[in-house]
Amino acid sequence: MLLLLLGGAVALFALVQLIRLELRAEGDLTLTWQEWWGKKPENELPGKVVWVTGASSGIGEELSYQLAKIGSLLVLSARRENELERVKKRCLEISQLSDKDILIVPLDLTKRSSHEPATNTVLQHFGRIDILVNNGGRSQRSLFVDTSIDVYSAIMELNYLGTISLTKCVLNHMIERKQGKIVTISSVMGIMGAPLATGYCASKHALQGFFNSLRPELTEYPEIKVINICPGPVQSQIIQNVFTEEVSKVNATVGDQTHKMSTERCAQLTLVSLVNNLNEAWVSDQPYLTVCYLWQYAPTWAWWLLNRMGKRRIQNFKSGVDADVAYFKKTS
Repeated sequence: MLLLLLGGAVALFALVQLIRLELRAEGDLTLTWQEWWGKKPENELPGKVVWVTGASSGIGEELSYQLAKIGSLLVLSARRENELERVKKRCLEISQLSDKDILIVPLDLTKRSSHEPATNTVLQHFGRIDILVNNGGRSQRSLFVDTSIDVYSAIMELNYLGTISLTKCVLNHMIERKQGKIVTISSVMGIMGAPLATGYCASKHALQGFFNSLRPELTEYPEIKVINICPGPVQSQIIQNVFTEEVSKVNATVGDQTHKMSTERCAQLTLVSLVNNLNEAWVSDQPYLTVCYLWQYAPTWAWWLLNRMGKRRIQNFKSGVDADVAYFKKTS
């Protein structure tokens, strides 16, 4: 009897994992369970004020386009105002939004004293902030033994402290309204570890710990949602902009990015996760999903597998190709 109960529990666990895996699977013809039966972004987000940081490129830029098409009112932030103007122009071209529906707020996440004035600028323009998308940040490509400690300080200042500083300003407003959503673009590297990204992983683990701890602090405000999105490798400009051994050094190892999930699909699944109030969503394809599940449920196996994958990752990087390409076949 005990064996039957145990077998049933294992089968149920496996079924749940398959459903969760499908939720996070990537593919042009693959629709997630939430996309079939859950709330739809096109129904939930028109007219919502959405503030996107890191909106000048990558996932943030693509999110801005998809939100514009849906009819969300946008606040676009990043350091490069000229790039934000370009994104705004494109948003206006592909949507029914007017000029006043898209507000550009140049923002440097490392200048924390500017976050409260920026928040006030948004509130003066729109009167509210329905959703904050914490997308701004930088990744890393360098071995720890070669990397200046200044790089680690810069990563934490930008990815972690900058993010929670802006969140604090916006959250005060959401608490007054007793509603809102804090959506943070974390990473699968906030779930696992990876060589060449020790500082980046540390910053994303910090964000995961912070927001998972913030969520239960807000139980008195059930309409304020804290949502963590954990993408795997995505086709974006993140590789061009990564930290390397020195803060000012540019990454020379970019390589082909076509093997990664498209930015469009990543943004689409992010919006689906957002409107369905998922506490955490892993938006990735294989083999990264397998490692995430192993890391969570069978860490000893995960450590073994990551050692093998990590060795190839370092070899790829040193060979001048993308670090995440060709784990299971020889690199030509």
